[in-house]
Amino acid sequence: MHPFSALVVYRVGMMADAAADWEALLSRDTDAARLQRGDLDALAALLARYQNRLYRYLLRLVRDPAIAEDLFQQTWVRVVEKIRRYDPRRSFEAWLFAVARNLAIDHLRRRAPESLDDAGPAGAAETPAARVASAEPGVLAGLLARERAELVAQVLAELPLIYRETLTLRFEEEMKLEEIAALLAVPLSTVKTRLRRGLEMMRHRLENLAGESSWP
Repeated sequence: MHPFSALVVYRVGMMADAAADWEALLSRDTDAARLQRGDLDALAALLARYQNRLYRYLLRLVRDPAIAEDLFQQTWVRVVEKIRRYDPRRSFEAWLFAVARNLAIDHLRRRAPESLDDAGPAGAAETPAARVASAEPGVLAGLLARERAELVAQVLAELPLIYRETLTLRFEEEMKLEEIAALLAVPLSTVKTRLRRGLEMMRHRLENLAGESSWP
């Protein structure tokens, strides 16, 4: 292919990707605008789009499925109550997560202060090594990958709240650093510091766990 033709194809591809991103953004904003006008079908569309991400975010914050589910429902009730205050110039996604975060923080503040950052996951579970030992050879590779993911999730859940939340927003919700800073109402430099420290804490914990067992 001629270099100029290749460049044209590349630029057209970039324009198509940008158009798709813009279309998705416009769809979100349109649904929010429809909800502001009282269209409950728009609420169903927004629920379908954000339910998994929003619940996962809340679960990372409160570390309790039942409480996360309750906060998830409260969030959407609050959205319906306050949608007329939503400024369409803002990202609806950022506004939605801010509503959820405020509810989660209010819940955590009602708990004993030491439980915010020090409590680990409740309940004892079968260890990864035990599950692998009982697995059939044909499913071992998939089981290993899943167990490693569970181990990372476990270590993430044990981090203090400020690091757990920042890592979740960045790597699970794929928010930009500037969006995280706006959501948390902290300087961009603080977000970067929390990311670095959170990752360091996770790395040390994973290394310690690897040294404590024969887990592959």
